[in-house]
Amino acid sequence: MDLFSRAWTALRAAVAELSDRDFELPSGCGGWLVRDLVCHLVIDAQDVLITLVTPAGSEPTRTAVTYWNVEKQPPTGDDPLDALTVRLAAAYEEPRLLTFHLDDVGSAAGRAAELADPGARVSTRDEVLTVGDYLTAYVLEWTLHHLDLIAHLPDAKEPPPECLAGARGMLESIAGGAFPASFTDTDVLLIGTGRRAPTDAERAELGEMAGHLPFVLG
Repeated sequence: MDLFSRAWTALRAAVAELSDRDFELPSGCGGWLVRDLVCHLVIDAQDVLITLVTPAGSEPTRTAVTYWNVEKQPPTGDDPLDALTVRLAAAYEEPRLLTFHLDDVGSAAGRAAELADPGARVSTRDEVLTVGDYLTAYVLEWTLHHLDLIAHLPDAKEPPPECLAGARGMLESIAGGAFPASFTDTDVLLIGTGRRAPTDAERAELGEMAGHLPFVLG
């Protein structure tokens, strides 16, 4: 839960440092500009708030790792929900309005996470998780989206090292094996999820795992 707070705080801080022009740059999410990604973060923050106040009485059906569904093709932005996000982002018109909304809802989601009982059970997507597992799953979400946010902002701060390491560990659990030790945590996350293709040298190091890439999380 501490990593959740660190990852979410760092991501919101990165958004707060964006210039108006940065919102029109491409993000690391296929088909989305930075403004579209920030709008998605608002929706994610709302989902966190909703889930934390949706108690479940049954046994957990998912963990932080099995929470994720693995697909083979990265999103293109053509999905109806993705397209809706683009329209919502455009409706804000001014970046400061979008930033304000994320700060407002995002701060509330952060406080709710800090106050939540990690052992409590909650329901989301027709599954049951402990609060601790649910928030841990979001460390991977926030860290990946932080990298997406700064994909074309070379001077922006990366996610905290401990969050990158935690996200790498989760992705390796999902993949069922470790990535080469020579790969940085950032490279593992970008290559492993299909955000960039491995070089020939990296593919050789990956060995058999290269044939299983990418692990697209949904």
